[in-house]
Amino acid sequence: MQEKYNNFNHLKWARESGQDEVLSEVSQNRFFDTQSILKKADSSSLMENAGLSENKSLFNVKPAEEAANAAKTLSELRGAFISFEGCSLKNTAMNLVYGDGNAEADVMLIGEAPGADEDREGKPFVGISGQLLDKMIHSIGLPRSEVYVTNILPWRPPGNRQPTPGEIDACLPFVKRHIELVRPRILVLVGGISAKTLLSRTEGIMRLRGRWFNYQVDFNGDSIPAIPVLHPAFLLRSTGQKANAWKDMVAIRKKMKDLEV
Repeated sequence: MQEKYNNFNHLKWARESGQDEVLSEVSQNRFFDTQSILKKADSSSLMENAGLSENKSLFNVKPAEEAANAAKTLSELRGAFISFEGCSLKNTAMNLVYGDGNAEADVMLIGEAPGADEDREGKPFVGISGQLLDKMIHSIGLPRSEVYVTNILPWRPPGNRQPTPGEIDACLPFVKRHIELVRPRILVLVGGISAKTLLSRTEGIMRLRGRWFNYQVDFNGDSIPAIPVLHPAFLLRSTGQKANAWKDMVAIRKKMKDLEV
């Protein structure tokens, strides 16, 4: 009876800490995994000796850039993503979560990373957060079928943890190429990771949201107006911010009118 009670408490703790997917049938006590601890220590020492912090990425972006830039269509870009082995998230995710919506849309939304629902279905923004996002854009006359939606990362980080700089760097060339192929007239950057990554900013989302920036398109020097907005997952936790979210939607609607979108 005591063993069952302990097992139940362990499962409850795992669920509350964000562990909602089983990756192996064999349990591992990582508190006593000395090899992993030693490897982490060695890695940390190497980074410290090199004058680097854990927030900096050592990822070589050239293979990712070459694979992404070789794609001439969205279908080819998806294939390049499927073949890409430079991001370890691919090994723990259930599905590649690529883009969804109208590939010729004037408005492109870019989120952060898939959640559990998106990972299962292989489509971005299909869970509770996605339902709220649909309502938000529909309130300004944008049904989901008329926009294009994707994420910075196409694979779900385990337990919905924050992506590492290396994981972001590995996927960023594909995101940039994604934008080039869709050619939107307006970019909506959903959440802090999306905004800071594509705009090369360090401020948090509360300082960035509601402001218009120019996203520089690499291949021809053109720019696309881009606005960071609060992530719907954040709004579900912080309902007091919905007034700010509505202001951002109004700003997008105004920009659409200005550009005659």
